[in-house]
Amino acid sequence: MVIAALVVALLAALFIIFIGVRFLVAPQVAVAGFGVPQDRPRAMTNAKGIRDITSGVLMLVVLAVAGPHALGWALVAVALTPIGDAITVATNGGKVATALQIHAATAAALIVAGLFFALI
Repeated sequence: MVIAALVVALLAALFIIFIGVRFLVAPQVAVAGFGVPQDRPRAMTNAKGIRDITSGVLMLVVLAVAGPHALGWALVAVALTPIGDAITVATNGGKVATALQIHAATAAALIVAGLFFALI
């Protein structure tokens, strides 16, 4: 039973990674697959808000259930989000200063804090 649950969890993780990659490489297909018309930017801002809330809740769950060491590695992993956000801002007409001051700085803080907890 445990192995079956692990297989389902791993498949779910791989599938959500696939969906994320699809949003990067085939955004029109991904938005259509998401289920809203492309001319509804509010839908994507809602999705971003939900993603950010979920990321924060996940970090709290990891800390509560697995402790600071696991939280450290999780923080390093989720630093991919602000790194991606920085690249998105810088390559889509946003200010590079904003990309660096907000998103890259957030990624750096997550990595530093994450490594601190992961390596203690």
